[in-house]
Parts: sequence; structure tokens; C-alpha cells
Amino acid sequence: MALPTPSTTTAAALYTRYRAVRQATMQLVSPLSPEDLMVQSCPEASPVKWHLAHTSWFFETFVLSEFLAGYRPFHPDFRWLFNSYYNSLGEMPEKKLRSSFSRPPLEAIFAYRAHVDGAIESLLQHPAGDEAARRIVLGLEHEQQHQELIATDIKHAFFTNPLHPAYRGPAFAKPEALIAPPLEWVDFSAGLVEIGVTPSPNSIDAFAFDNETPRHRVYLEPFRLATRLVTCAEYLAFIDQNGYNRPELWLAEGWSIIRSESWQAPLYWRRDEATNSGWSIFTLHGFQSLDDLSETPVCHLSFFEADAYARWAGFRLASEFEWEHAATTAPPTKANMLETGALHPTPAHALSGLQQIYGDVWEWTASAYTGYPGYKPLPGALGEYNGKFMSSQMVLRGGSCVTPATHIRATYRNFFSPATRWQFSGLRLAQDAPR
Repeated sequence: MALPTPSTTTAAALYTRYRAVRQATMQLVSPLSPEDLMVQSCPEASPVKWHLAHTSWFFETFVLSEFLAGYRPFHPDFRWLFNSYYNSLGEMPEKKLRSSFSRPPLEAIFAYRAHVDGAIESLLQHPAGDEAARRIVLGLEHEQQHQELIATDIKHAFFTNPLHPAYRGPAFAKPEALIAPPLEWVDFSAGLVEIGVTPSPNSIDAFAFDNETPRHRVYLEPFRLATRLVTCAEYLAFIDQNGYNRPELWLAEGWSIIRSESWQAPLYWRRDEATNSGWSIFTLHGFQSLDDLSETPVCHLSFFEADAYARWAGFRLASEFEWEHAATTAPPTKANMLETGALHPTPAHALSGLQQIYGDVWEWTASAYTGYPGYKPLPGALGEYNGKFMSSQMVLRGGSCVTPATHIRATYRNFFSPATRWQFSGLRLAQDAPR
């Protein structure tokens, strides 16, 4: 079993954590109108209304229905209506149709959340069994994933809206005193390193998803990792030097996609239509001039764009194992994550050593998403959480400016298809070091 046994955690402490995560979701949604909650602007995204229902569905399906005696589901149709991708639980609506769910009404979704919250409180009136507690912890980590998705999905929805509304104001201010420090390198020696997690049986604070297990050894050749992320100004040089029109820089699939989709810049970059010069970038605070954001990490890149930039710069992307080994030397202190309220990457500070390892942008790695040696998915329907996606995906590491701070760790493996751009994804350069 890939989840820890929270035997030392009281039911009261677990319920306190449960309430904090659920309230954080509602706080994130509070600036949005009922109409905002219905929008689904691209196939990867979901309406916020659906996120609110599905996260409750998870607790109802995997916790309450199995561990609370006499539990009565809120509505019999919700079991299939808000199922995301668990085929072993039955049919579900097509994802692209989620924006058509005008019914059930929003009031029913809020009532559903309250119903589930009350039932979880009842369950935790007494010490929870180990498996029930493990499921609750997994549900909380799942909800934090959806908090990040709410931020990314509403950003895309507002970008596609002709009015380009801001999620939150005032606009992200230009950091007058912060200029990205020179890009330097940190050397790492060759050797056998340990990667991944061995689940702790003693604390829910040691949570890990099943795809982070088991802990195993990997041999690394000597390598160097850039001290900071690539900035918008640096990526603009790639654009200005015709990077999107040089096939030798691109993987074959990436070249086909940028031509078919007419990509000439990261998602959310827009050239001034009147003069065809100058760039602005859409953020959760609205459009802003690239001049004001030039020192911030570039984001909303696909894997193909990150890889092409690295080739153009004469470097490469790190493997996920190189990244994780390096991240163990950089604790996640003062990271720009959801709780800072910036909602956009911020410039690196002029400090020595690795910076921006956590937060700001998810970092594309050169690693395909597969199971570790000895990997076993969770039993039952929960085995569909991660394992069945180990095909045609690339690994990202480190979290972003909309990732909850308590949700990230050095071993965390995010994954998306290589053409994905709507997430806060960017890159850090790597290179081989002399043997």
C-alpha cells in the first residue's frame, strides 16, 4: 500500500486539516460569479462548478460509502455524473461536455459539499480506522490538486473571454528592485542516489502518491543544473532569433504541432495588434506588458517548447532523477506558491545556490512518465489514480505559483502530455559535467 498509516494522528487533528483544505477551495472560488463557474474553455480544463462537485464525490465514493455506517449518498445520479475517469466504477459523461451541466444547479453543488463535510465530521467523531484515515488524506491531496486546476482553468477561461477579465486585482506590480541574477551552475558528482519514497507507517505528514514509490537506486553521471529558471527576457531572445521556425531545434512531433497550431510564442503571450511589435502577457491579474514581467520565469510552455529552447541555448533538460537529487539540497523555504497570492512567477533573488526549485513554474524534465522498478498501483478503483496514465506523458517537478505549499515535496511527480501549455510550466537548464 503506497499510503502511510496515520496511526499517531487523532481524528480531531485530521478533521482540522480536512476543514482547512475544504475552506481553502471555497476561498479560491470566492471571487468568481456563478457564470464563471460554468465555463470550460479548452478540452484539458473543467468548469469550477465541476471541480467543486468532483472533490466532494471523491470523499463520498472512496471514504463515506465504505466507512460510515448508514451513510446515504446525497443524490444517486452524482456517483456517475461527477466520476472523472474511474472506469471500474462505471460510466461517466464525456469530459468535453462538463460545461453543459447547467443542472444540478450551483446551490445543489454547495449543498452537496455541506452534506459530505457533515458526514466526514460524523465519521471523525471517533478515531478513524487506518484505511479510512488514509483515504481521507488521499482525498485532501486530491482536492489540493484540484485547487491548482481551478486556478489554471479559470485563467484560460478568462483569457478566452473577449473582455479578458482579471481574476484578482490590482495588476501584478513590476518588482522594481528585483532583477534576475546571472544564470550560474551548480555541479553534482556522479554516483548512485536514492529516488522516491518509502512510505512511513507512522505519520500522515509523510504522505506520498503511489507513483512516488518504491524508493530505489539510480546511477547519475556528473551533471550541472542552472541556479534559476529561464526568464521571459531570455525566452524572447529565442523568439527573436526565429526559434519557432527552425526545424533543427524541434522534436518531430513538436515541429508538427507548432506548425498545425501556428505557435509563435508561449500561451498567453500576445503581440500588439496595431504595431505588430511589443508583447503583453495575460495573467490572473489581467494583461501586463512583457517589459514588466521580463525578469520573471517564462511559463505556459509545452515540453516541446522547453526542449527546443534548451537545444537553442546549447543545453538540455534535466532528467527527473537529476532534478530530485538536486532538490534534496534545496529546502522549500520562501517559495512562491499559492499562499503568497502572487498568482504568477516572480523573479529569482540574487542569492547563491539553487533557487526557485519549488514554486513559480512546474519544470519540464526529459523523463517519460513510467512506473519505478517494483511499482504497484493502489488496489481497487484507486489504482486508476496514477498508474493507468503511464503512457505518452512527460514528468514535471517542483510545483508552481498556484500549487498549495503543503502539497509539494522533492519526490512529487506531476505529468502531462508533451503538448500541454495551460499549466504554469517552464524550464530550468541542465548540462553534462566533465567525468
